[in-house]
Amino acid sequence: MPHTVFLGNLPSWVTADDIKGWLTAEDLVADSIKVIRNHETQESKGFAFVEAPTADEMQSIIRRFDRAPLEDRLLRANPAQPPKGKGVAPTAPAGESRPARRADTKTRRKREAPRSAFATELAKAL
Repeated sequence: MPHTVFLGNLPSWVTADDIKGWLTAEDLVADSIKVIRNHETQESKGFAFVEAPTADEMQSIIRRFDRAPLEDRLLRANPAQPPKGKGVAPTAPAGESRPARRADTKTRRKREAPRSAFATELAKAL
């Protein structure tokens, strides 16, 4: 997600075409736009991901849309963060062994702790 913008606090009626129109009106470019929807109802969840071609373009999109007013709300635009827990565990280079891990109850409980509803939905979307 090197040049992806998280665009949040969107009204449920906003579509990818709406966002593309806003970007075009501001002379901004996006490689792709994905409005995240509920899998069952297809209603927008109120956020989208906008993939910019360059880091400079990403920053321009963020500057333009972060805290921009739309209806009775302020939009949020930030660099997108990869979902937590989706990474692959690193492996040791050939010939080296990794130290054994101790089963620590506190750490295990922490890992099993429920994530926020937002983090869960974001992980499903990606």
